[in-house]
Amino acid sequence: MAGNTFGHLLRLTTFGESHGPMIGGVLDGFPSGLTLDMDELMTEMEKRRPGKGDYASPRNEPDVPEFVSGIFEGKTTGAPLAFLIRNTNVRSVDYEALKDVYRPSHAAYSWEAKYGHYDYRGGGRASARETAIRVVAGALCKQLISTKDIAILGYITQIGKVKANVNVLDVTQSDVVNSELFCPDPVATQMMMDELAILKTTGDSAGGIVEVVIKGLPPGLGEPVFDKLQADLAKAMLSINAAKGFSYGEGYHAAELYGSQHNDPFENVDNIVKPASNHAGGILGGISTGEPVWFSVAFKPVASIKRNQLTVDKHGKPLKLSIKGRHDVTIVPRAVAVVEAMAALVIADHMLLSGMIDHKLL
Repeated sequence: MAGNTFGHLLRLTTFGESHGPMIGGVLDGFPSGLTLDMDELMTEMEKRRPGKGDYASPRNEPDVPEFVSGIFEGKTTGAPLAFLIRNTNVRSVDYEALKDVYRPSHAAYSWEAKYGHYDYRGGGRASARETAIRVVAGALCKQLISTKDIAILGYITQIGKVKANVNVLDVTQSDVVNSELFCPDPVATQMMMDELAILKTTGDSAGGIVEVVIKGLPPGLGEPVFDKLQADLAKAMLSINAAKGFSYGEGYHAAELYGSQHNDPFENVDNIVKPASNHAGGILGGISTGEPVWFSVAFKPVASIKRNQLTVDKHGKPLKLSIKGRHDVTIVPRAVAVVEAMAALVIADHMLLSGMIDHKLL
């Protein structure tokens, strides 16, 4: 099975299935000499972990990574960072009745077409369980790029039909962490909670949008022509389970604007030339401008719902399906940590490519 590794100089490989004994990852190319803050790493893991809130899956696992390589005396050594996370709360019996059923909008149909024999329990390799490994790697990369005063902040701007009123440049960390849904708009947060409560009662689900702003980036990140910064960000985000769309800067809204409205004029501020506005989202020609990079990722509704749906089994026999088990009403709040993690992987990789971070930090 190809396609399990992401990155250029900094490469993350993940392995394991949702209901196997463990999942794990190898992060290769990480610089030596970084003193790791494991408490901070676990804060990131807590943001993604299931079992919290009425809208989340009750599957409850501590998700504590076990590092088996790449760390000595609390510092990275430059060797591959290899780590494992045990699956301690699996309930595979929930999937026995579904192994011969094509669940609407599930990856099982396409995975069977490609591989024939695959692990159907909990989605197997296609499960969002795999994203826990991304969050570990992303937490390490966040600590790495923070040495250059670069910060990544993700938050929710929409769940279902409820949209938040958010100014990307005004959002603060406290605005986000003080919201159970990681939404900086308290009015919208309550409306989202109300909608999720209704969906849980009716057995349905909702998608939404995660927005991210990256501040402190130096100009010059990005590799033309095919490895543009936004291209690698897009690949990173669209590799996340349930991601359906990516846009940066004005995104699709740019199609509605005239050039005179969308252009970012340059200005001289204290003998420093910089864009006066940031419709471009901090990237021009695939290379960072030094302005904040901001982008959005759209996620589809959770496919496993309790409402009756029509489908067929593997023999083509029609049936009515209501999916039981432990599933999220929405995955969007948990996706915030994953989106931030993938952004951190891309930024750290491009900083290594550009020589802005050395392979030896000592």
